[in-house]
Amino acid sequence: MTKQNKREDIIHAAMTLLSEQGFHGAPMSTIAEKAGVGVGSIYRYFESRDVLIKTIYKEEEEELVAFLLEKYPYGHPVKECFFHIGTGLVDYFIGNPMDFKFSEQFHNSPYGEANRRDRIFASTGRADIFMELYKRGISMRVFKNMPPTFFFNLMFAPIMWSVRDHILGMVQLDKSLARLIVASCWDSVKS
Repeated sequence: MTKQNKREDIIHAAMTLLSEQGFHGAPMSTIAEKAGVGVGSIYRYFESRDVLIKTIYKEEEEELVAFLLEKYPYGHPVKECFFHIGTGLVDYFIGNPMDFKFSEQFHNSPYGEANRRDRIFASTGRADIFMELYKRGISMRVFKNMPPTFFFNLMFAPIMWSVRDHILGMVQLDKSLARLIVASCWDSVKS
């Protein structure tokens, strides 16, 4: 097994266990066992459990953003960009349910709280299409003038809850219904 494969096996095992059992239900020994490596091997790639969890989230987020940017309608109206992001989130997470489950665990933990503060209050120092859309919509008076936390709650929460219900088998979220949900989010934030 190559180093890259071993690292990927560790990440996959950790993501699976953390998604299914929560952050407290997946000790390093269980992750190592599922990955087919010794516990010491994990520490060759990740200095701590915290670093492993943050790395998984960072890599997952990079994949999501790359997916959203693939056909992002730069320079198009705010509404078109909003719908691209909203329907893109649905498509990505329905196609990657384990990523969704991990993301839910992450965002509902102290890790997610710190990440949310950094993102909303721009302390990461990196470009963020979500924040750029919010600022452009506010400056053009397309969005209601509200703090970014409220804006993101109204934009993302209904979409994520709907994806969760789809993954749980409670609803069948097809393209038409996804667009309706994103339209409802749009109606809640537009001026």
